Amino acid sequence: MEDFNHHLSALSASLQSIPTSDSFRFHYNLPEFRHLIDQLTQKSQSMLNQIGSSDHIWGHNSSFPVDVDDGYEWMVNANDDVLELVDEVVDEFHRVLMEQDMEKGEDGFFKIKKERKGLILWGDDHGNETKKKVSFHVHTLRKPQYHYNLAVDNSNQPFEHVWLEKEKTEDGERFIHPLEYYSVLDFVDKNSIESLVPVKPPPLEFTPFKLVEDVKGLKELAAKLSLVDEFAVDLEHNQYRSFQGLTCLMQISTRTEDFIVDTLKLRDHVGKHLRDVFMDPTKKKVLHGADRDIVWLQRDFGIYICNMFDTGQASRVLKMERYSLQHLLQHFCGVTANKEYQNADWRARPLPDVMIKYGREDTHYLLYIYDLMRIKLFELSKESESPDDPLLEVYQRSYNVCMQLYEKDLLTENSFLNIKGLRGAGFNGQQLAVVSGLYEWRDVLARAEDESTGYILPNKVILLIAKHMPVTASNLRRLIAERSRLPYVERNHDIVVNIVRHSMGKAAAFEEAALRLKEEHAAFVEAAALRLKEEHAASVSNVASVEDGTEAPQSPSLSLKDECAANGSIGIENATCVNISEKSLFSSDPNSSAVKVA
Repeated sequence: MEDFNHHLSALSASLQSIPTSDSFRFHYNLPEFRHLIDQLTQKSQSMLNQIGSSDHIWGHNSSFPVDVDDGYEWMVNANDDVLELVDEVVDEFHRVLMEQDMEKGEDGFFKIKKERKGLILWGDDHGNETKKKVSFHVHTLRKPQYHYNLAVDNSNQPFEHVWLEKEKTEDGERFIHPLEYYSVLDFVDKNSIESLVPVKPPPLEFTPFKLVEDVKGLKELAAKLSLVDEFAVDLEHNQYRSFQGLTCLMQISTRTEDFIVDTLKLRDHVGKHLRDVFMDPTKKKVLHGADRDIVWLQRDFGIYICNMFDTGQASRVLKMERYSLQHLLQHFCGVTANKEYQNADWRARPLPDVMIKYGREDTHYLLYIYDLMRIKLFELSKESESPDDPLLEVYQRSYNVCMQLYEKDLLTENSFLNIKGLRGAGFNGQQLAVVSGLYEWRDVLARAEDESTGYILPNKVILLIAKHMPVTASNLRRLIAERSRLPYVERNHDIVVNIVRHSMGKAAAFEEAALRLKEEHAAFVEAAALRLKEEHAASVSNVASVEDGTEAPQSPSLSLKDECAANGSIGIENATCVNISEKSLFSSDPNSSAVKVA
């Protein structure tokens, strides 16, 4: 920097101002002037390269462009990144202050506010106090993949279940789940239910709790689980900032204790110490809505569950009003769960007390709910004349959930066709080629950076870019200006534009697929419209039958969502279908914009 100042001072001393245009070209022919300008150019570009390639600042490599004409745009983007980073840090700073219940004093120092306790509240525009919104993504968090050196395999190859045995099949090989060695009947415990007396757990604040953050604590947890016959399990997960997702926490409750395992810090040790106890067929594992938990355990820790009772499946067999854990907690335990942290950013460390409390509640009451549900299922089986055993049905469903095996998302040449909304977009071959190109770029980058595809480039933005096909960086910026922050797109404007240009030249190869998508969409709309007409006719028939006292057969009900899709309408608040098509399906008025309320 001192050299730069020296050269700048020397140049400024010799000239009142740097000449421009023709005057500059004239002076540039003078060796002394040209030498000073070249030195300034080299020094400036060197410093800009150093700034741009500072990964600890930007989190990515963004060297100053070789083409000086692109330098202005680079500087604008760099300044925007700096200002945005400052904004994020300031926002996070204020968030921490609010969580710690602090305020700025007259002396400029921040102090704890003594007059306010408990949950921090924010004021709205009208001066009313409202609960603080829980963010699902904290921008300023350092990725745990870097912080804990987490090893992930995002290669475009099938997931290897290295802890499972394989057997030969006609199609090659398959993995053998350990649960295959057991029958569902091995886990049904009818005899113990008749004498079962449910014991409600003590309040959360009176229950021993352990936050497991080291291997020693993990070993102690494994030893305690080896001594019990049953335990409840839940996981907290983050999908937004990794390609395959990360299990951030594991909550475990026995009849007497609660545990939370920091599975980010202990990722490499969880499987080693807990795998056997989860696979032990003599120990009941109680989970709620375990479909995703099962595959997350396999993916991150090589853990496979044998002998599970899923309270989510039990709530369905019992035909309860709602199937959520929140409802079960209220229904069976009288506990109102705070579900605003359900989608919180569970990568945060250290964990705030309120998030620890939320995590504990997910398993603390689950064994008690398990007892009550078993009793209800057993009583239902005795009262029912049906040959189907409700208790056995729950265990069969739970067994099937456990039998799932994790599969990695793989990129194929037709993967882009699965983008939601593509079929109804009406794209031509050129636009479809752009979708394919952007989809592949996004997938490759997401795997390399260990980011979710939605964070790199959301599906809606892919469709937006493909629709308008911007061929310059400025057009692309204007197109996505109102979108939420897209850091990878912002850093790679030129690459995205080049993909658009290159893909547009491949239109011919995508014309057939574009035509097929349009035909499929037309067939779907036609089928939905036909069903809608049939239901309308049936409803008219029902009205006529009621009037003359006869009964009319009931036709299958078409969901509001299908109805709206069929006639080109949009749904509002789950109960209203607003016709936005050129002509209402049943209206004689072609300009009708009638609102149908379901």
